[in-house]
Amino acid sequence: MKVAVLFSGGKDSTFAVDWAKKNGFEIAYLLSVKPSRKDCYLFHYATVEHTVAQAKALGLPHVLVGCDAANPTLEAQIVKKIVEKNLVDAVILGGVGLQETQLKSVREALAPLGVQVFASHEGCDHKKIFEEMIEKGYKIKITQVASAGLIQWLGKIVSRENFSQLAVDSKKFGFHIGFEGGYADTFVLDAPVFVHGFESVKEEKIIEDEFCGHVEIKELKPVQKETILAKR
Repeated sequence: MKVAVLFSGGKDSTFAVDWAKKNGFEIAYLLSVKPSRKDCYLFHYATVEHTVAQAKALGLPHVLVGCDAANPTLEAQIVKKIVEKNLVDAVILGGVGLQETQLKSVREALAPLGVQVFASHEGCDHKKIFEEMIEKGYKIKITQVASAGLIQWLGKIVSRENFSQLAVDSKKFGFHIGFEGGYADTFVLDAPVFVHGFESVKEEKIIEDEFCGHVEIKELKPVQKETILAKR
């Protein structure tokens, strides 16, 4: 099956690429959408511009487009326009299928083209999926938050050492452990599917209020995996 992956550069979309490769799908391209605003329904805001570098590290073709809308139907039409020009059998989203607005909107937009839309790990336990990523060596940076209890995590790397605290905070403050539902967004600095990792060498935290903020990565540097492993 020939597929495109809706790719934000976060943990779930990167894991979807990993999953698609292991399951023998032909990944025609990654599709990334960078909003000009933070109130989009379907797309991540922070750090999406750096998917260009990630796609090169994945060795995959990449399409990056902008979005000025804050309406799920209009946003999904952006995906449709790209897929119309670059037809595939299916579009894969990351996650376990809880992002109902995103799935429904993209499915409805692509239905006239006969293109399937599904989440790569639909029905799975997201806590186990998150732990699996960490065990496999994913270096996951929290780049945007919008929930009580998460501002302290902004800019941090989720690791074996602090994941249990994240799980405790998830229960205490009521955010989803995998951040589905818009509680937080992430950026993957390293993963087994990358030919090299990355280091954020210059960044700025933007704090909007006690619950919301995001990270702007000003400079992202490629780093050999041996160097990254030595720093862990």
